Amino acid sequence: MKSIKNIVAGVAAVLALSSCGTDYLDTDYTRYLGQDEVGEIAAEDPSVFLNGIWSWMVEWDPIDADAHDTWGYMSIMHATDLGSEDIALSAAHWFNYDYQMDNRLETYRRVRSHWTILYTMVDKANQLISLYPDGPQNESEKAIVGQAQAVRGLAYTVLIQLFQNPIGADGAIAGDRPGVPLIYTEADGKSSEEMEAAKGRNTVTAVLDQAQADLENAVKNLTEAGYKRPSKNYIDANVANGLLARFYLLTQQWDKAASAANTARKGYAPMSTTQLHDGFMDITNSEWMWGFDHNTETATSYASFFSHISSLESGYAGLGYSTRLIDARLYSQMADDDERKTLFNGPDGDDSQPTVGSQLPYANLKFGSDGQLTEDYVYMRAAEMYLIEAEAKVRQGDASGAATVLGELMKNRQPSWNKQTVSLDDVLLQRRIELWGEGFAGFDLRRLNKGFDRDYEGTNHLAGFIIAVPAQDPKWVYQLPQREMQENTKISESEQND
Repeated sequence: MKSIKNIVAGVAAVLALSSCGTDYLDTDYTRYLGQDEVGEIAAEDPSVFLNGIWSWMVEWDPIDADAHDTWGYMSIMHATDLGSEDIALSAAHWFNYDYQMDNRLETYRRVRSHWTILYTMVDKANQLISLYPDGPQNESEKAIVGQAQAVRGLAYTVLIQLFQNPIGADGAIAGDRPGVPLIYTEADGKSSEEMEAAKGRNTVTAVLDQAQADLENAVKNLTEAGYKRPSKNYIDANVANGLLARFYLLTQQWDKAASAANTARKGYAPMSTTQLHDGFMDITNSEWMWGFDHNTETATSYASFFSHISSLESGYAGLGYSTRLIDARLYSQMADDDERKTLFNGPDGDDSQPTVGSQLPYANLKFGSDGQLTEDYVYMRAAEMYLIEAEAKVRQGDASGAATVLGELMKNRQPSWNKQTVSLDDVLLQRRIELWGEGFAGFDLRRLNKGFDRDYEGTNHLAGFIIAVPAQDPKWVYQLPQREMQENTKISESEQND
C-alpha cells in the first residue's frame, strides 16, 4: 500500500480532520502514529479522514462567533439565493445586504467568510490527496482521493462564480478573465515553481480546467473503487457525477451535462407528492443524493440554514424577524394543480399556520421543523439531475427528449402536465419552482448571463430592496478579501476586482 510521504503532514491531516464533537479518532493516540499506521487507518476506514470535511461544511463562523449568517457551505448557497428575485424578505435582518446585492467589497465579512469556507474545503481536500503522492493504488485509497477531488472540484466551481464572472457579455465562457488562486499538492504532479505561481490569479480557463479535472477524476476513482458509502454524508460515484453535471451545465458542455446527470440519477426517482410535504429536512428521503445528517451536537441553532429558511421552525424566519417569501410573480406562474404551489401561502396568507412567519402572505411552507433546529441539510437531489438533463437536451435541439425527461419529474408534481416538447424557458421555470430556496437561483442567473428586476406591478419585495441588477454588473462579483490582497505576494493591488 502507499504511505504518506511526510509524517508531519500525515499526522496533521489526522488531527485536523477529526470531526468536532465526535470521537472518530483518539487524538492522543494519533501523536504516536508513523507513516505506515496513518496510511493503514486511511485504507481501512476512509471515514476517519473524511468526517472533518463534512463537519467543516456546516461549521459556524470560527472567526466571528456573533455572526448568525455564516454556517458553512449552505450559507453561501443561501446568500447567493437572496441575490435573485425568487426569494423576497419580509423584513431586513441577517442577509439583508446580500438581498440588496451590496455585500461584495474586500473589507466585508461576507467576502472573507465565503473565501475562508471554500479554501478551507480545498485545504482539507488537499490534505487527503497528499496522503498518496503517487496516486491512489487500491479501492480504499481511490475512495478517499475520489471524494477529496470531488470536494476540491466543487469548491473551485463555486469560487470562480463568486470572485469572477466566468460568463462574458456574449454569453460564452470568458476564459481570459482573471480567476482565483489554485492550491496544489505534490500529488498533483506540479513542480514547486508551478505550485507557487498558481497561488496568483489564474485565468478563468485555468480554474475551470482544474475543476473539471478534479471532478472527472473523482468520478473515475469512485467508480473504479465501487465505493459504497456509509451514509449520505459521503460522496459516491452518483454524487460525483451530479457535481460534474452541474459543472458541465456551467461550462455549456451540453452533451456531457445530459450524460452525467442521467448517470447520477440512476437508482433515484423524484419524491412522491406526499414526500413533498415532509419538510425537506430528512436525509433519509429517497430522492436525496447528498446532504448532512445533523444531530444535537452538530446543529448550530439560530446560526443555521433552517433558522433562516423555515417559516415553521422557531428560528429567525418562523419568529417573523425576516421570513423567506416566494416572489409573487413566480408564485403566479405555478399552475393551480401543481402540488408545489401548496408549499407556499397565497397572497392572503394563512392564519391557521403555527408561527408568525408561516402566516404571512407568500410565506414558504416548503422547509419544515423538527422543533430542535437539527434538520438535515440537502446538497443534492435527483430532481436537479432531471432538470439538468432536460435543459441540456433542449440546448442540443432535442425538445421532445427534454419533455420526456422533464415529464418523469412532473408526473409527481403536476398531474395535468403533458407537454410533448418543451422550450428552454419551460425548463428554467420548472427549475426555479422545484429548487426554490435550495441555493441555485443566484448561481443560475450568473451562468445564464441574466439580471433580475424586482420592480413590477404587484411586487412583494421589501420596500428599499426593489432593485434591478443587469447581467455583467460588478455587483455579481465579489472583490478578493483584504487579507488575501495584503498577504498573497502573487496578487498585486492592481489585480483587485473593480
